[in-house]
Amino acid sequence: MPSQRFAPPSEVPGLAARRIAADIVDGVLQKHRTLDEQLDGSGAHPGLKTLPDRDRALMRRLVATVLRRLGTLGHVLSRLLDKGIPSDAPRAQSALLIGAAQILWMDVPDHAAVDLSVRLVQSDRRAARYAGLVNAVLRRCAREGKALVDEVAAQSLDLPPWMVARWSAHYGETVARDMALALSHDPSLDLTVKSDAAQWASRLHGEVLPTGSVRTVLHGAVTMLPGFAEGQWWVQDAAAALPARLFGDIKGKSIADLCAAPGGKTAQLAQAGAHVTAIDRSPARVARLRENLTRLSLQAETVVADAAEWAGPADGFDGILIDAPCTSTGTIRRHPDVSWLRQESDIAAMTVLQRRLLQNSVPLLKPGGTLVYCTCSLEPEEGEHAVAALLAAEPGLRRVPIDASEVSGLSEIVTGEGDLRTLPSHLPNADPKLGGLDGFFAARLVKS
Repeated sequence: MPSQRFAPPSEVPGLAARRIAADIVDGVLQKHRTLDEQLDGSGAHPGLKTLPDRDRALMRRLVATVLRRLGTLGHVLSRLLDKGIPSDAPRAQSALLIGAAQILWMDVPDHAAVDLSVRLVQSDRRAARYAGLVNAVLRRCAREGKALVDEVAAQSLDLPPWMVARWSAHYGETVARDMALALSHDPSLDLTVKSDAAQWASRLHGEVLPTGSVRTVLHGAVTMLPGFAEGQWWVQDAAAALPARLFGDIKGKSIADLCAAPGGKTAQLAQAGAHVTAIDRSPARVARLRENLTRLSLQAETVVADAAEWAGPADGFDGILIDAPCTSTGTIRRHPDVSWLRQESDIAAMTVLQRRLLQNSVPLLKPGGTLVYCTCSLEPEEGEHAVAALLAAEPGLRRVPIDASEVSGLSEIVTGEGDLRTLPSHLPNADPKLGGLDGFFAARLVKS
């Protein structure tokens, strides 16, 4: 029997997950890389390939918690550090953030959170000299951190000041605070099911929302849940599932889904019986869309093209859905990196693209056809203002107001003009993990 005397020692359990979490947090905060590009596709962190599912889930929660509570973490650590977070060793910074996040909000023993953060800095050449500092600060965090969090609980520190100011101005300070509070909690998993929502809610230990989506709390990988491999449902926030329903009965009608990837709305339209043409400018995203449609056993024509310039067929479409690229400020529940990667100046650039998409869509629409425009942004320039500008420029278009009965009686998500506007604070629940919606805007227009 071969000797095990010189076998390399196994790594401390959980350290790999924390190391990768630290790398990804650094990627967002130092290199301005999105979570999506670091977690999936060709740019994904190479360590993810060897990480077990349980550790992968832990890593994702570590990253999300740090980014979701970054402002509060900064306050707590600044109170516990005499000279501030070390700026010359990013790994010391990320180790402090990850350690404090576990102590304050995650079900991790304090001693484990401290020990593994110390190991993180010890394994980094530039940060190793801060091991003692990390140890001392996190021990103090375990003793004093909760009180420091309570000090600033009402201050909305976990969002950029410019974002809080804009939301307060547009929605009012009370609603803005409610939105910030909703964004501080882990989100649920929302699913659009092909049929029998009640049965799938039971099988997945969830509930059926008033809108018809199934909401549950994810434990483990989505791909391992019942019904995934069989294509019985797809992941889609309950708010994101609403715009495609605004066309009404579309069986047999031709619908173009512009900016279609990853395909949740395309799947809805195809499931409803429409002849769908899905357009997206990214070949990789269109490939992913096709994979999703194949799993779901749904059909759609796919086109790789810039929807702002695409000419389309001569006879046009009965309906066009534009889920326009935007600042995505409505998706912070699921994409907490958006808070720290977006700048207020990004809004103007996005509105230029949205205007081009809207202008190009009008000639593609048959007379009497319906245009549904939506964005996952909470900024009025990308929603209400964009539609007002289009209506002013195109006298052949008119708004068809949305009735509350079309959105399951949820009158609070219909604006005075008859548009759809969901907020993170909508659909509250006693369990915060089962409450909330992504922030979405949608308007329905018809061509004369």
